[in-house]
Amino acid sequence: MVLPRGVCVAGRALPPVAALAQVLRLERIRRNAILFPLQQLERYLAPGADTAPFHLFEPELAALQRAEELFRSRQGHAIDYVSSAVRTDHAPPPAMPEVCFIGRSNVGKSSLIRALFSLAPEVEVRVSKTPGHTKKMNFFKVGKYFTLVDMPGYGYRAPQDFVEMVEAYLQERHNLKRTFLLVDGVVGLQKTDHIAVEMLEEFGIPYVMVLTKIDRAARGLLLKNVLGIQEFIKENTQGCFPQLFLVSSVEFSGVHLLRCFVAHVTGNLPAVEAS
Repeated sequence: MVLPRGVCVAGRALPPVAALAQVLRLERIRRNAILFPLQQLERYLAPGADTAPFHLFEPELAALQRAEELFRSRQGHAIDYVSSAVRTDHAPPPAMPEVCFIGRSNVGKSSLIRALFSLAPEVEVRVSKTPGHTKKMNFFKVGKYFTLVDMPGYGYRAPQDFVEMVEAYLQERHNLKRTFLLVDGVVGLQKTDHIAVEMLEEFGIPYVMVLTKIDRAARGLLLKNVLGIQEFIKENTQGCFPQLFLVSSVEFSGVHLLRCFVAHVTGNLPAVEAS
């Protein structure tokens, strides 16, 4: 897909279509593929298939724009890295609504968070080619509206105290509004992902699954993984939001929608806009 050239903010080049205004300049098919990648798979479903899980969160343009403003740094609205912690008593005070991102090592978690914060180029989100780079809970404050937490990856090269750290956080962080469980869109749910789901279900934590790296998955494989995970959610979960979120940190597919959902679950969008 050929995308518009990026722009430069504060001396750093932004990815193409990082801003919603850039996406809206595209032709309709390409625009919708970036904004609503899950819905683009619907045309390949078998006749009579259940399409409800594809349309639970479809915000209007006004909501997408409002969400983008939350993720865009400016005077009077700073987006900052706050601190890192290995224990909840070292974490920042739970003064604002909070979301956390968790997933298997090398699932693309830090890359996705960098994409979400691309309109605040002064925020440094470290991305490493080595799995397991994130060893602590990293807290980012988005103005006076909410906090986003980058959690260590589980599985390969996970920190030794991962279970103790993450379980304590999930159980004790009472301002946590939603956990975003990242799953590799190419390989689908893995054994370690099932363990994470069991933990979230046991603790009664509301969560949503995000399929990453969709630019690397062939359409047929991606649809197969989507349908399989949707069925798994329906049959095996109670706390998981039924709609999947598909993202590519490279092509920016689904990033604008995910920003909007974060704004929604943290209480920063009027209900009428996010319905």
